[in-house]
Amino acid sequence: MAEAGAARKTAGTGGFASGSPVRCSLLSAEREEPMLGTAFAEPGVLLVEQPGPWGHAGLSASRFDSAVAEGLAVRARAAGLRVLAIRRPAGGFDGPRRRWAVWRAPEPERAEHAGGSGTGGEGAPPARGLQASLPADPEARHHTLPGLLWSDFGADAELLDVPLDGSAGEADPEPLYLVCAHGKRDVCCALRGRPLAAALETRRPGRVWECSHTGGHRFAPIVLALPTGALYGRVPGSDADGADALIAATERGEVVPDLLRGLIGFAPVEQAAIGHVMMALSLTDPRAVRLRSSVETAPGRWEARVDVRGPAGAGSSPWLVRLAVESVEISYASCAKPAAKAERELRLVELLAQ
Repeated sequence: MAEAGAARKTAGTGGFASGSPVRCSLLSAEREEPMLGTAFAEPGVLLVEQPGPWGHAGLSASRFDSAVAEGLAVRARAAGLRVLAIRRPAGGFDGPRRRWAVWRAPEPERAEHAGGSGTGGEGAPPARGLQASLPADPEARHHTLPGLLWSDFGADAELLDVPLDGSAGEADPEPLYLVCAHGKRDVCCALRGRPLAAALETRRPGRVWECSHTGGHRFAPIVLALPTGALYGRVPGSDADGADALIAATERGEVVPDLLRGLIGFAPVEQAAIGHVMMALSLTDPRAVRLRSSVETAPGRWEARVDVRGPAGAGSSPWLVRLAVESVEISYASCAKPAAKAERELRLVELLAQ
């Protein structure tokens, strides 16, 4: 891995030992590489409990039947789900049956455009967001978001026949925290993710799992919070206040915009547009934001239209987000790759109230 000159890791930064190489997650943070627009676009996840080690390919490179894992991946792709292997932070297995779960982002909704010059009403493209209406009681809000559906299985092959459409399983609406700890994919995820998973587990016992590759390991430590569907990066695992802030926001059905990589289920430019509007307006509730449209106006140039809901009865305010999508050469390699390569970055060009 390319290092920044002769730089070496010093004590007290990021949880790495003194004298170890500077890892890609620290170099990415030092470079202030933008995270918005880097969450995966699948609108749901299939969680499969698989204790023990995971190889580079995750579930299919573990003690799970590799042929079944490949067949399950095909089924999951057809259902719009990303497969994540999961295991308990402290290790171990309750047995004799393992658990699996499905979570899906809400379907796009049709909503009338209230205010501004956007399209809306009958025949308009669906506005995409998390929730059609916001409960008055903030403490109850996370219960209105779609929860996980948990089931269990014995033999690996059983998963080739289970329904993935949300028609089976025990509903679980409570917040869940999935921390990428896939060390065989990138060492940063193990060195930074596992301590964070342990810290979260002490605060919310039984509501935390280590998970396999979520993408973007240079943003480690990474957390997928459900049911908000928010994928976070650079979560301050050694900072108790940081972990507590993430938990508190998730339990309110809200997000921490400064740590946000994106809401899963949206395309990269859509994630970035939503995130930039939320940050500009100091919004924390993603259900107040609706994506109207996104269109490429020129090569590498995009415009997205986003509606922001006001107080009850006040309608919504439309915003125009202009973004540049660029391929940027970086001077360091991911810890899992032999050489540096270009990375896609989404840069905010302009944000306008309409």
